[in-house]
Amino acid sequence: MPKFEFPTSILSRPVYGVLEARAGHQHLMIADAEGAEAILDIATPDLMAKTHIIYIPKGTDFADELRALNPAQFYQGPSYAASVSRIQRVLQDAAMGLQLYLAGTEGLMGQVQSEAMKAGIPHTAIQTEHRGSIARRMQCVHCKGITEDVATDPFQCSHCNLNLFVRDHYSRRLAAYQAVCIDAEDPGNVPVKKGLYE
Repeated sequence: MPKFEFPTSILSRPVYGVLEARAGHQHLMIADAEGAEAILDIATPDLMAKTHIIYIPKGTDFADELRALNPAQFYQGPSYAASVSRIQRVLQDAAMGLQLYLAGTEGLMGQVQSEAMKAGIPHTAIQTEHRGSIARRMQCVHCKGITEDVATDPFQCSHCNLNLFVRDHYSRRLAAYQAVCIDAEDPGNVPVKKGLYE
C-alpha cells in the first residue's frame, strides 16, 4: 500500500517518520491495520527475539505474518479499547530504555503515545509511522465528545450533533484533533462535505 504524504501544516500537527530498528534490550511494537506492514519491513530474528507485538487488525489480517516473525510475545486485540489495559500494563512494567514503535492509523498512534507519556516516556522517544486510513480522531470543543474515524470535512459530532469543521490543531494529551462548529453564526449554512485532504 502506498504511503500517504501529509501536507505541510501547523506545528501542533503530528509528523510521522519511518520505523527503524534501534538497539535495546526491550522492544514494544504496537500497530493497527496496515501498520503491521511497517513492522514486517524492519523485522529481523534478533529484533523479534526481544519484541512484544500488540496488533489490532481493524478489518485487515496480517496476524499470521506477524506471528511468523516469532516475536517474544504476541497479542492480537479486537479493538483499541480491548487492548488499552494490556498496553498500559506493558508500559508500566517497562524497563529503562524500552524502544517503542507505533504504526498504523493516527488514532492508534496518538492514543498509545498519550499512554506512553503518562508512563514517563517522552513523545520525542517514540517512533511512529503512518500506514492505512487517513481518518482522524476528533474532539468537539463544544461538548468535549470524541468522534472516531472522521474522514470528511465538515462532519457531525457523534455526541451533540453540531456540524463541525475539521482543524489541524492537535492535542497530544487527548490524542485528538480539535473541531469547532462550522455554522455557529449562520445556522444551517453548512458547506458540502468533502474527503479529508481533497
